[in-house]
Amino acid sequence: MNSAEVKASYGTVEASDPELVIRSQSGDMEAFDQLVTRYRGKVYAMIVNMIHNEADAWDLAQDTFVKAWKALPRFEARSNFYTWLYRIAHNVTYDWLRKRRVRGDGTEFDDSIRTDAIESAAPTAPRPVSQPDENAEKSELRLRIENAIAKLSPDHRDVILLKEIDGLKYQEIADRVGCSIGTVMSRLFYARKKLQTLLKDAHPTAT
Repeated sequence: MNSAEVKASYGTVEASDPELVIRSQSGDMEAFDQLVTRYRGKVYAMIVNMIHNEADAWDLAQDTFVKAWKALPRFEARSNFYTWLYRIAHNVTYDWLRKRRVRGDGTEFDDSIRTDAIESAAPTAPRPVSQPDENAEKSELRLRIENAIAKLSPDHRDVILLKEIDGLKYQEIADRVGCSIGTVMSRLFYARKKLQTLLKDAHPTAT
């Protein structure tokens, strides 16, 4: 097989974790985006099982990947990538629990939570939820969300809209705004934290 044929067939074979890690460590942000897409469902499922809070679990999963990206140059492949990532997620979650003086139930992972049911293109944060028959409240909530997004800094607003509205991947957002994938992930994380503060009382009240 000549080099052209090898190149043509490359995209049809799913890259292994070690290959993606090596490429990521050399600055290939698309490779890291593939690792994020591959494991964010498992990371999220593990965290939500520990804290039983979906919104905070999404934030903690996001923080896990931010920390993984920053620590990746020091990863020496003495264990497999997911084992290393799992430890980061575990530490991030326990730090969060300690700060809030909340005790977990001791379970670190529950196979009953189906990670294959989490779409690979799922957004990095949950969307606001309201009851189907609460149209007026939904409209009010939508307006409050729009107003809250408008209060974000331009950098944070850009990445939130590109991710949640346009559905772009991390690499695509990085290319669009002209920064690294790590910066994109950090901006998304802090934008979500800001929105949570602005919208903490925005959910409709059950009647």
